[in-house]
Amino acid sequence: MPQADAKVDVAQFPIVDAHQHFWDLKHNYLPWLCEEPPIPFRYGDYAAIRKDYLPDDYRHDSAKYRIVKTVYMEAEWDRRDPAAETRWVEKLNAATGLPTACIGHAEPDRADIADVLTAHAQSALIRGIRHKPKAALKPQDATRGATGSMDDPRWRAGYALLERFGFSYDLQTPWWHLDAAAALAADFPHTQIIINHTGLPSDRTDEGMHAWRQALESVSQQPNVALKISGIGRPNLPWTVAANGPIIRDAISIFGVDRCMFASNFPVDSLVGSFDTIYGGFFESVAGRSLPDQRKLFCDNAMRIYRL
Repeated sequence: MPQADAKVDVAQFPIVDAHQHFWDLKHNYLPWLCEEPPIPFRYGDYAAIRKDYLPDDYRHDSAKYRIVKTVYMEAEWDRRDPAAETRWVEKLNAATGLPTACIGHAEPDRADIADVLTAHAQSALIRGIRHKPKAALKPQDATRGATGSMDDPRWRAGYALLERFGFSYDLQTPWWHLDAAAALAADFPHTQIIINHTGLPSDRTDEGMHAWRQALESVSQQPNVALKISGIGRPNLPWTVAANGPIIRDAISIFGVDRCMFASNFPVDSLVGSFDTIYGGFFESVAGRSLPDQRKLFCDNAMRIYRL
C-alpha cells in the first residue's frame, strides 16, 4: 500500500476532493448506469459501479483521510432535465452534509441553454458546468471546427453565457483536443476552465506521453486554465505509483503547483484502485514537495478555483 511522506499525517491533512460522484439508481435515471447494454467505457467493464453510491459509501471509502470538502461532478443524468440533478444534489447536501459544491451539466449548443443555466443558478451549491464536447477517438482523427466541438460557433455562443452567471467550465476531452481548449480559453479569458482527468493520458508509449506533454504545455500558457489530476487509471491494470507518479509530477511541472488539484473520481476510479491506493499514491508522488505545496495540491487550489 502506498505510504505518504512521514512529514504528512494523512489523518489530519486537509483534503478537498475536487471531483467525485454520487448516484441513487433506485430513484434517479442515469442511462449509462441503468440501461442495457453497457456503453463502451474507457476503463472497460464497469459493472462493479452500477449500484447506488451515496455519502455513507464515500465516507467509508475515504475514512483514512481528512476530507474537508468535496465537489460533486455531474454524472450523466437524463439530459432532458439537467437541473434535476442539481436539485437532487441540494437535497443530498441538506440531508448528509455532502457534497460541498456541485458542477452541473449543460450542453452549450442546445437551444435552451440560457434556461438550463438559469435553472442551475438557483442552487447555492452550483459552481459551474461540465460538458464533453465532440471529440475524435484517436489523435490522428482530430480535426478543428466540427459541429458540437469547442470551435463550433453555436457551441461558443452558449459557452459565452457562462461568464454572465459566474460559472466555471469543467472540460473533459482527450489531450489531442487541447489546442481547441487553448483557443477557447484565450477567447474567453474571464471564464475559468478546469481540465478533467489530467487530459486523459491513456497512451503510455513514449510517443503518446510526448504528445500529451506537448498538449498540456500548450494549453497551460492560458492563465485561466487549471488541471485536475484524477482519472489516470488504465483498463484491467491496477493503479500504481510506478505507472502514475511520473504523470503526476510531469503535470504539476507543466501547469505549476498553483493550478493543479487532486481528486478521487470516486466511485468510477474504484474500478482501478481503492481510495487509499489512489490518495496514498498522490501523497507518495509529491512527497518531495514542501508542505505548503502539498497543501495547495490537496486543498487550497480547489478551495480557490471552486470558490469553496
